[in-house]
Amino acid sequence: MTSPTVLVVDDDRANLDSVIRIFQREGMATLAAANGTEALELLRRPEVAAMVTDLMMPNMDGQELLRAARAIRPDVEVVLMTAYGTVETAVAAMKDGAYDFITKPLKRHALVKAIQKALEKRALVAENQSLKAKLAEMNAAGGRSMVGQSPAFRAMLDTIRQAAPSTATVLLLGESGTGKELAARSVHEFSQRVRGPFVAVNCGALPENILEAELFGVERGAFTGAVARREGRFERAHGGTLFLDEVGEMPLPAQVKLLRALAEGEIERLGGTQTVKVDVRLVAATNKDLQKEVAEGRFREDLYYRLNVVEIRVPALASRREDIPLLADAFLRRFAAKNGKVLRGFSQEAMGVLENYAWPGNVRELEHAVERAVVLARGEVLEASDLPESVRKGPLGSAGQLVIPIGTPMEEIERRVIHETLRHTRGDKTLAARLLGIAARTIYRKLEREQSTGDGPTAAPPGPDTDD
Repeated sequence: MTSPTVLVVDDDRANLDSVIRIFQREGMATLAAANGTEALELLRRPEVAAMVTDLMMPNMDGQELLRAARAIRPDVEVVLMTAYGTVETAVAAMKDGAYDFITKPLKRHALVKAIQKALEKRALVAENQSLKAKLAEMNAAGGRSMVGQSPAFRAMLDTIRQAAPSTATVLLLGESGTGKELAARSVHEFSQRVRGPFVAVNCGALPENILEAELFGVERGAFTGAVARREGRFERAHGGTLFLDEVGEMPLPAQVKLLRALAEGEIERLGGTQTVKVDVRLVAATNKDLQKEVAEGRFREDLYYRLNVVEIRVPALASRREDIPLLADAFLRRFAAKNGKVLRGFSQEAMGVLENYAWPGNVRELEHAVERAVVLARGEVLEASDLPESVRKGPLGSAGQLVIPIGTPMEEIERRVIHETLRHTRGDKTLAARLLGIAARTIYRKLEREQSTGDGPTAAPPGPDTDD
C-alpha cells in the first residue's frame, strides 16, 4: 500500500525547501509545487493525502487553491500557512474546508503536529467510508445492519465499540426479536477479527447429539451416517467469531465440552481422540435469565462466568420508541425494492399506529408488519389499513412516556423531552412550551443552538435491524 504523501505549495523557494526538509525528517513522503497550477496537477496523484499551502501567492492564492482542491480531491486535508494571519482569514479558510491555519514564522512542532492530525483525520474518514461501503455491500447482498438514534440504542452501540477490539467473551441479553444476532455481528465488524469468518449457530434449534456434532465436528465412523470427517463450527470460525444464539437452551453435556473449549482453546471431534487447537472469539446470546438457570441447576455456574465477561443488554423496542420511524422507513425501502414497488412513505395515521403500538415481538414484529403493508399497499403511501389488524387494534405502548437510562446527562434528558413533546404536538412549539411549563422562546433558543452546533441524535450506519 502506498504511504500517504504531503504536498507542499509555496512560491517562496527557500520556505518550500525548508518545509519539505521538516516533513522528510519526520519520515513523511513529500511532493513540492511552486504555484497553484502545479499543485492541482500533483493533487490528482492518488498517494497525496494532505496539502500544506501558502496563503499569499501570485495568480492563484492559497484560498483559491483550497476551493479548487476541495472540488477535485475532497478527501485531501488542507493546512494553510501565512504571515498575514487574522481571525477573519482563518474563519474564511475553515468555512472553505481547511483543516488548520498556521502563521509564519513557522514553528516546526506546530507544523508537524498540524499535518499529523490532518493525516489522522483523513485515515479515520477513509476507515469510516470503508465501513459504510462494507455495510452497503451487506445490504446489497441481503445483509442487515443495526439502525437507531435513541439513547438506549446508542448506549448499547458504545459498549459494543468499546468491547469489540478486546478478546473478551461477550454475552448479549435481550428479549426475542430485539436484534441480538445483529449486535453480535457488530461486535465482529468492530473487532480485529473482521477479516475472519463470522459463524452462527442456534443452540435451541438443534437436538443435543446434532448440536455437539455441529459445534465440535465429527470423525468418520463416529456414528451411523458419518461417512467422512466433518469440521464443526469451532473450526470453521477459526481466526474469527463464533456466535452461539440461545445459549441458555444448550444441554448440560454440551456445556461441559463448551467450557473446555473456552478454557483450553481446543476441541475434540465426536468419535475422535486427537485435540484440535482453535482460535475463536465467542459471543453468546440468550433471552433467559441465566442466573436463575444456574440456581435451578440447568446451566453451569462456571460456564456462566466464563461467558459473562462483558455483558451487553440489547434493548427492547419499548425502550427505544424513538427509533420506530427510522426502522419503519428502513424496512419500507428494503421491501419496496424487493417487491419492485415505488413507495413514498407512511401516512400520518399509519405512522401514528406504528408509534403507539406496544410491539411485544420487538423489531422482528415491526419488520413483518411493514413487509405485509408493502406487499398489500395499493398506492404510493402506506395507509393504516395496510397494517396488520393485530397492530391496528393491539395493545398500546407507552408512547406518551420516555425511558431515560440512569446516568443520562441532564442536557440530553432536556433535549429528548423537548423533541418528544414537539413530536406529540406535531411541531407546535407554543403548545409544547405550555405542556412543559416553559417559555416558547426557550424552545426556539435550544433548537437554534442545536442547529448551530450540530448537536442532536446520531444514527448508526443505515440498514434495517431485525434478527434475534
